[in-house]
Amino acid sequence: MPDPHGGDVRPHSANRPCDGRLAGVHAVVTGATSGIGRAIAERLAHEGARVLFTYRASADEAEAVAREIRARGGHAECTKADVSTSAGCEALVAEARQRLGHLDVWINNAGADILVADVAARPWEQRLDALLAVDLRGTIACCHAVGDVMLDQPDGGTLLNMSWDHVATGMAGHDSQLFAAVKGGVLAYSRSLARSLAPKVRVNVLSPGWIETRFGREVDRDFHESVAQSTPLGRWGRPEDVAAAAVYLASAEAAFITGQSINVNGGVVME
Repeated sequence: MPDPHGGDVRPHSANRPCDGRLAGVHAVVTGATSGIGRAIAERLAHEGARVLFTYRASADEAEAVAREIRARGGHAECTKADVSTSAGCEALVAEARQRLGHLDVWINNAGADILVADVAARPWEQRLDALLAVDLRGTIACCHAVGDVMLDQPDGGTLLNMSWDHVATGMAGHDSQLFAAVKGGVLAYSRSLARSLAPKVRVNVLSPGWIETRFGREVDRDFHESVAQSTPLGRWGRPEDVAAAAVYLASAEAAFITGQSINVNGGVVME
């Protein structure tokens, strides 16, 4: 398959066989310079996908991630995007089409971090607005724009959104309340969208539990240990655990799965 910018969208590499599960797939991942998003972008590229991922602020950090993926034999590009507005989402979809051609997989991973010190000190209304803008409206706006594109493609496409395993049961705490409300909205929206876009486009949700991103590494050690002990698999999750589930849902192996949410949480039972 030709690359509009020259070359081959499935580069041959001794590090990554060209017959990976996602060979020839064009994928977009929002918010992928660190944590879960980065792990997803890396795993998609390892499985043969051509990946375009977004960053919000740090071009140097994003370029470093892309270079590392390419050094391992994958194909990755990055672009700055503001997914907190409909205009930003529409512009991203247009750019992705220009750079990738067809869009097979779109993963809405970008999320507002309301736990970092400068944001955590703001009034709750401002923290909620940040979550609503990026996590909920950004997800909806991107799905709206790219869903129409995928419906027009002969082979449709796959959308994957990010929720939270605790939305069904709740968790005490002011920030948890805000996060549950927004991520619960993502889950409900995704299930309705799956019905709207079927049968050409599959829509699924990943709902991570306690994943050892920066928050997990910096949290109080006693709390860290209590989470591990309360998890049937005996540890915190890793970003790579979520990435593995994302690859499955993006692949042909999940061709009969839509409107579903997979909890990546080590076996914690959510009633």
